[in-house]
Amino acid sequence: MDRNQAIGFGLIAVLLLAYSFFFSGTDKQAEKQAVQEKAKVEQVQTVAVAEDDSLAQARRATALGAFGAAATGEASTVTLENQNMVVNFSTKGGQVKEVLLKNYKTYNGQPLYLFDKESSETDVAFTTKDGKTVKLSDLYFAPSEVRDVTVNDVPGKAIAFRADIGNGQYIEQVYTLHDESFTMAYGLDFKGLDNVLGGNNVTFTWNDKVKQLERDLKQNRAKTTINYATVEDGYDYLSISEEKETLIVEEPLKWISNKQNFFTAGIIAENQFAGAKLTSEVDQADTTVVKALSSEVLIPTKDVVSGGADFMYYFGPNDYKILKHLGDDFDKNLDLGWGIFSYVNKWIIIPAFDFLENFIGNYGIIIILLVLYIKTILLPLTYKSYTSMAKMKVLKPEIDAIKERNDGDMQKTQMETMKLYQEMGVNPLSGCIPMLLQIPILFAMFNFFPNSIELRQEAFLWANDLSTYDVFARLPFEIPFYGSHVSMFTLLMTASTILYTWSNNQINSQMQGPMKFYSYLMPVIFMFVLNSFPAGLSFYYFVSNMVTFGQQAIIRKFVDEGKVRSKLEANKDRIKEKKKSGGPSFTERMQEAMRQAAEKEQQKRNKAKK
Repeated sequence: MDRNQAIGFGLIAVLLLAYSFFFSGTDKQAEKQAVQEKAKVEQVQTVAVAEDDSLAQARRATALGAFGAAATGEASTVTLENQNMVVNFSTKGGQVKEVLLKNYKTYNGQPLYLFDKESSETDVAFTTKDGKTVKLSDLYFAPSEVRDVTVNDVPGKAIAFRADIGNGQYIEQVYTLHDESFTMAYGLDFKGLDNVLGGNNVTFTWNDKVKQLERDLKQNRAKTTINYATVEDGYDYLSISEEKETLIVEEPLKWISNKQNFFTAGIIAENQFAGAKLTSEVDQADTTVVKALSSEVLIPTKDVVSGGADFMYYFGPNDYKILKHLGDDFDKNLDLGWGIFSYVNKWIIIPAFDFLENFIGNYGIIIILLVLYIKTILLPLTYKSYTSMAKMKVLKPEIDAIKERNDGDMQKTQMETMKLYQEMGVNPLSGCIPMLLQIPILFAMFNFFPNSIELRQEAFLWANDLSTYDVFARLPFEIPFYGSHVSMFTLLMTASTILYTWSNNQINSQMQGPMKFYSYLMPVIFMFVLNSFPAGLSFYYFVSNMVTFGQQAIIRKFVDEGKVRSKLEANKDRIKEKKKSGGPSFTERMQEAMRQAAEKEQQKRNKAKK
C-alpha cells in the first residue's frame, strides 16, 4: 500500500468516526453501522497490504526471469539442533538465520548467539547469461523433513532446502549437523542450471556486525578480525587495527572466519574458493558493535553446477582440542603465539592444563599446579643459574679491587676482570643462559592465558572471571596507562617480582648502579602494562615468583659459598698446569687482542695531546 492509499483510508476512518460521534446520539443502529463501516475499512486495508505484497512478489518474479518461479512464497523458520548448538534457518533464501551456543553465556549472562539474525547474514549471488543478478535471498525454498543421517560413523541430522525453477531445474542446499559437534556440513547444488548461469564464479557474502560477548570492549576489538587461509601460503589475517581495512585476495582460499576473542564463526571449502574481498571496520561511536566484518568470497561456478560445492561451517569456541582436528591451519584462529612460543603452548602447556582439568574443577588450583609443573621442569636451569651467581659473588672482593686499582678505566677493568674469570674457570654468561632458556615459556603464557576459553567466566577468590582483569577496587578517576580499576593480582605479582629481584641482587655482584635501579623499575612498569591483562596471567606470575623464591631459598641451603671458593681455587691451579703444557686458550687470545687494541688507542691519545 502506497502513501496516497494510506492517507485516503485514514481520512475515511476519521469521517466515519466523526459521523458516529455527532449524529448517533442514542441511536444504537447508527452506532452499529459505524462499527461495521470501521471493520470494512480495516478489511480493505488488510486486503490492500496483501495485494501490495503480492504485487511486489509478482514484480520480483518478473525481474528474476527464469528464476521467477521461486520468487513467491512465505518465509518460515526451520531448526536443527544437537548437544552444542541450535541452528535456525529461513526458508527465504535457505540460509542460516541464527546460531545459539547452548553451553555458553555472554558476559552479562544472556544466551550466546554467535550468529545473530539481527546483525549477521549470509547470501549467495550469481548472474545469468541474460545479465540478471539473482540472490538466494530473492527465492523461497521448500524445506524437507529433518532426517537422521550417519556420516563416517558419526550420527547427526540433515535438512534440505529446494527452490524449483521448473523443467527439472532447481537449487538445493543441504545442511548436516552432527552430534556433539560445532561443525555443520553445507552443500550447494545448482541442478541443471549450467546453461543458465553466467560468469566463472558465484559470490558468497557474509556480513557480521559482531556483538559484544565479553566485558572488556577494548580487548574484544583487539581480538576480533577476519582470518583466512590460502591454498598456497596457508594462514593469514586482516590486521586488528580499528581503522577500516579492505583486502582483496586474488589467490585460491581454503577458509575464511570471523574470529573473536574466544569464539569463531567460519566456513571451510572442501575444494577451494576462487578469491575474496575482506573488510573490517570499527564505528567508535557505536559501543554495541565490536567490529563490522564483511566477506565476499568467490565460489567457482563449475563446482555449484556439478555438485562439488561442499563446505563446512564452524560455529564454536576457540578451543585447541577442537580446532586442531579441522586441518588447513584452522587451529590458528586460536592465537598461541608465533614460532617457538606456539610450540611451547601446544606441546607443554596445553597438554598439562588439559590433564589437570580432567581431575580438578577449580581453575585457580589448576594454575598453581601448572606453576609447580613448569618449575619442576625448569629446576635444573634454576639451580645452574643460582650456582653461577654464587661463583660471581665469591669473586666480588677481587672484582672490587680491580675496579679500585684501575680507577674508572673501564676498558682496563674489563680486561682484568675477564682475566680473573679465565683464571678461575668462571663463565660470566653461564648464569644468563639458563634464564634465556626460560623465556619461551615466559612469553608463551602471554598468549595462553588471554586466549584460553577454559578460564572464561571461571571465578577464583575475588576475581569473577580469570580470562579478564580482576577488579578489586574502582578508582574515582582514570590514571593514564593504568586505568580506573585496581587489579589485586597485578599488585601481588608486582610485589613478588620486587622481592624476587631483591633476592637476586643479594647474590649477583654484577648488578650495580643504574642496572640495579632498572631491575626494580621494570616490575613497576609491568604493573601498569598488566593491570588490564587477564587475572589468570597475573596470578600465574605471582605464584611463579613465590615458587622461584622458595626454590632459591632451598638451593641456598645446599650451596656452601666456602666450598664454591675452594672449587674455584682448585680450578685456578688446574688451569695453571694446563697452560704449562699447552698454548694460549681462546679467552687468552681475546684478552691479548683487547690489550693490543687498548695500547693502540692509548698511543693515539698520546699523539693527539702532543
